[in-house]
Amino acid sequence: MRIRTPAVAGMFYPKEKSKLEQSITNSISSEFGIGQIHQKKEKIYGAICPHAGYMYSGPVATHSFESIASQDFDTAVILGPNHWGIGCNIATMKDCSWETPLGPVEVDSDAAKQINEISRIIEIDYFSHTREHSIEVQVPMLMQFYKKPFKILPIILNDQDYEYMQEVGNAVAKLARERKTIIIGSSDFTHYEPNDFAYKQDKALIEPILKLDVEKFYEILNERRVSACGYGAIASTMIACKELGATQGKLLKYATSGDIAGDKSSVVGYASIVFS
Repeated sequence: MRIRTPAVAGMFYPKEKSKLEQSITNSISSEFGIGQIHQKKEKIYGAICPHAGYMYSGPVATHSFESIASQDFDTAVILGPNHWGIGCNIATMKDCSWETPLGPVEVDSDAAKQINEISRIIEIDYFSHTREHSIEVQVPMLMQFYKKPFKILPIILNDQDYEYMQEVGNAVAKLARERKTIIIGSSDFTHYEPNDFAYKQDKALIEPILKLDVEKFYEILNERRVSACGYGAIASTMIACKELGATQGKLLKYATSGDIAGDKSSVVGYASIVFS
């Protein structure tokens, strides 16, 4: 079995176990974090989580992960954009373990083979995942919140157009009907704009997400040119969750890097959203 070594440990999150655990604890207790952890019993089909460095988006991410932690799943399907543009157009992987500072997490190879059979546009390719952070940063946070054994099914996206994401979302839903899964769409929202403008852009884009209206989501994304990097991950998560029975999205937390770090001249937007 191959080992995928971390691409951004020591940059996006600490590479030492104790420092990483403390970083997540700090995210929880931040004024933008979840604070005290509660045990929610509401059925959650999936969630949107940010993927910047923990010092920026970690506090917002804790809101989604707290909801995810109350669910019962064996496989976390994690969709994220391919910022490097390397490898296949859309790819999962198999026969691999992801190394993290908190220990290894195995890829669900059976699920990878199955989703490749469901949709051939989801290819199996290790290389596509080697440098990307959008999926990697979700894994330690998930391990820290969800205490049961689980595997991951990473799906990395180059082409995030509506037609592709429709097929990916439907394939994930078909897979999820036969397995105990949680679906995580990894994305940040507006990039490198003044704080007030980022709020306006992201508020407009979040509205159709909460209504599970994928067509309106793409319409606003394109008309307003919202620079959400993982829009395909958001869309495919929405499509899969709606297919599985979700009727609404719920915004748990929104904040920007400016809110958290103080410099509001050029910020990135982060949101935690769950689908139930």
